[in-house]
Amino acid sequence: MLINAELLLQYQRCKRRPYLDVHEDRKWRDATSELVQKLQQDKIAHQKSILKKWTYEQPIFPPGNWQAGQAATLELMQRGVECIHQGVMLVSESDIDWLPLELTDTEGDTIENIHSTPKYKQYTLLSRPDLLVKKPGKSRFGDWMYVPVDIELGKRPKQEYQVVVAYHAQILATVQQAQPETAKLMLRGRDTAHSVDLLKWMPQMQRILLECMENLSYSQAPEVFISRQKCTLCQWYSSCYATAQSQKHLSLLPGVTPVRYTQLQALDMASLESLAGSRPAILEDLPGFDYDVATKLVLQAQSVIERRPLVFPYIRPQDIIFPAPIEIYFDIEAQPDLNLNYLLGLLVVDNEKNTEKFYSLLAEKPEDEKLVWQQFLDVVGQYPDAPIYHFCVYEVDTVKRLAKLYNTPFASIEPILSRFVDVYEELIQAVALPIESYALKSIAKWLGFEWRDQDASGAKCIYWYDQWLETGDRSLLELIQRYNEDDCRATRGLKDWLANFLESETEG
Repeated sequence: MLINAELLLQYQRCKRRPYLDVHEDRKWRDATSELVQKLQQDKIAHQKSILKKWTYEQPIFPPGNWQAGQAATLELMQRGVECIHQGVMLVSESDIDWLPLELTDTEGDTIENIHSTPKYKQYTLLSRPDLLVKKPGKSRFGDWMYVPVDIELGKRPKQEYQVVVAYHAQILATVQQAQPETAKLMLRGRDTAHSVDLLKWMPQMQRILLECMENLSYSQAPEVFISRQKCTLCQWYSSCYATAQSQKHLSLLPGVTPVRYTQLQALDMASLESLAGSRPAILEDLPGFDYDVATKLVLQAQSVIERRPLVFPYIRPQDIIFPAPIEIYFDIEAQPDLNLNYLLGLLVVDNEKNTEKFYSLLAEKPEDEKLVWQQFLDVVGQYPDAPIYHFCVYEVDTVKRLAKLYNTPFASIEPILSRFVDVYEELIQAVALPIESYALKSIAKWLGFEWRDQDASGAKCIYWYDQWLETGDRSLLELIQRYNEDDCRATRGLKDWLANFLESETEG
């Protein structure tokens, strides 16, 4: 069985995915989403921008013939080529003598000696670092050796990146019979490479690699766990989600993190029924819990089982949001790669006149952001007493950032910030809903609200805006503007429902 750096990278993100990639039929995978395609394109563009600074040679071999690829790479290394792009290095089972001798459990007890276990003899490790850079030193090739360099799209040297480059360094050490003193990461937005501490990361890499090999040897896939932000980008998401639904897996319950799930398993509370029937006092002192978390999680399980919203016991009448004469609903669309907030949407509702107006403040070009910011200040300034409703903290943080970026006096911004009301926070502090996610789209759909473009999403808006800048197709801007307006209207619908529900509950 072939193990490569991609499997090791994905194993750190999800223990289930490498197993599915290796053992399951790929026809069950989802189509690659537009956002993932964009990330792939961005990574290729980033790699090209880095590679332009290097003069390198690349091994030539038939696609997929890794033995030929390694032979071509070794020929370049023996010649002392200064830099090699996407070299191929293989290590067979007979050369994996640097792995820990024993596999241990979480308490440090030995499970088995891997070098006497036949199943570990089936692996071949494949390494293809982005660059192999020649350095002075002693190796099997002469008075030189190579160090691995990986190019990653991320801006920070995350653990998963450092483990992967340590993997390349370990296989390189076996191939060139000399241990590299360092390894490098080329990250986005950094002028200099990040040096990876191999003394620190090599043992961790070996442990993670050994765990990955162990998982791949199982007769069935590791347990499913739905982590919403990470899983939605994976092509196995639909398959895993269907499995989780069929099992009524607790990871589908909002608030159940991997740490909390482990704690619940230890107490035999890894089902909706057992959690719903428990007392919060049993959970509140556990790692990952406190009184509020325990109370909310138990009520959340009860809400899902009973299929109805439940109000938290400490809600008071003064916690209710009452209508204002004029209300503003605010939502932003941004392009993170450009550090750009290109659309500020404002729905102004006049409850006394029973009218409403939507302002779509759009930067058609990145340099128009300053103009859009001024337009925002002008609109909210027309309604100085109106509360500004939004969903989650992004809008508040962005207003602060834009004020600083464009030198808006704090005295002008502070009155605006004091009017912000986070509907998400108001909701989660008051009510448990029978839903799987507290994302705006999930909540609003439970309430019966529908977006006009069914496939639209914040992630797709990022892709559409990039395409607009590239193609000039105005229909893409119209899609984004409709989605942004629908977000504002969904926020309004949620705020109105919450106010009415809490009023009825506290009156009863």
